[in-house]
Amino acid sequence: MQTRRIGRTDLEVTTLSFGAAGIGNLYRPVSRDDAEATLAVAWDAGIRYFDTAPRYGHGLSEHRLGDFLRGQPRASYVISTKVGRLLSPVPESEVPDYGFADPLPFRADYDYSYDGVMRSVEFSLARLGTNRVEILYVHDIGVLTHGAEENARHFRDLMDGGMKALDELKSSGAVKAIGLGVNETQVCLDVMARAPIDCILLAGRYTLLDRSAQRELLQRCRETGTTLVIGGVFNSGILATGAQPGAHFDYEPASDDVIRRVNGMEAVAKKYGVSLGAAAMAFPLASDTVSTVLVGTAKPSSMQRNVDLFDAPIPEAAWAEFDALALRP
Repeated sequence: MQTRRIGRTDLEVTTLSFGAAGIGNLYRPVSRDDAEATLAVAWDAGIRYFDTAPRYGHGLSEHRLGDFLRGQPRASYVISTKVGRLLSPVPESEVPDYGFADPLPFRADYDYSYDGVMRSVEFSLARLGTNRVEILYVHDIGVLTHGAEENARHFRDLMDGGMKALDELKSSGAVKAIGLGVNETQVCLDVMARAPIDCILLAGRYTLLDRSAQRELLQRCRETGTTLVIGGVFNSGILATGAQPGAHFDYEPASDDVIRRVNGMEAVAKKYGVSLGAAAMAFPLASDTVSTVLVGTAKPSSMQRNVDLFDAPIPEAAWAEFDALALRP
């Protein structure tokens, strides 16, 4: 599988990568065997970049990913995890519902301070069972997650302390790259105006359907040498399943306008004899600002389908017709 560089670092990642939220029981329980089988499909396909976070299953994803990768040569793969939340043990009756089924018995508290970042890294390494990760992302900073008032406080903590911790970790060689893991573009611009970062894991905002990042963020990335890791390429599933009844976009039921646009995209895909899902995975990689496309699932069959679609050629003429149907907020 091809690789691309992360930012201006010497770190390279495979152009298709694995997002480990699903194996942390996102929305539904997943057995250990199914989690390992899904990871095995990804590994056998040549994927060598794996992303996780403390939030995913309240630490379960990090445990499962670490267990799988421990049998592979450490220099052969790249791991990213995230900071911004600290896990604390709680009684089973008090485990919060963050959207993960049967999570580990912890709650997550936001902490973007210097000490919070350093503690988060230490805890993640213990769960992963490794002495290093290659990439650290600041997870879910921004108004979308926190609201304006709370985000202002968290943003100050990050700028005054958390970024210093990340800079120290990178300068010491403990990590090779630092960045953001978010679902919105404005906070990326806000951080980049104040601190250098190597990469941004951006979910759902630079896709075949949603071009929110295209107006400002891509150009800013070119100026700073920051590259994008694109998650959420199916926009909550609608670009994988098509505009079926009950289809979701951006974690909510799709609007009539989104349904109309996706119906149009399905017609374009049919016209050119390609899968809409294949086009969704191929689209971001046409940009020189994108390092990799991150695909997450906890089903071996779904992972194999994504791997098979990833190499499908898309006729050049199709892109203009897809572009005409895209959302440009």
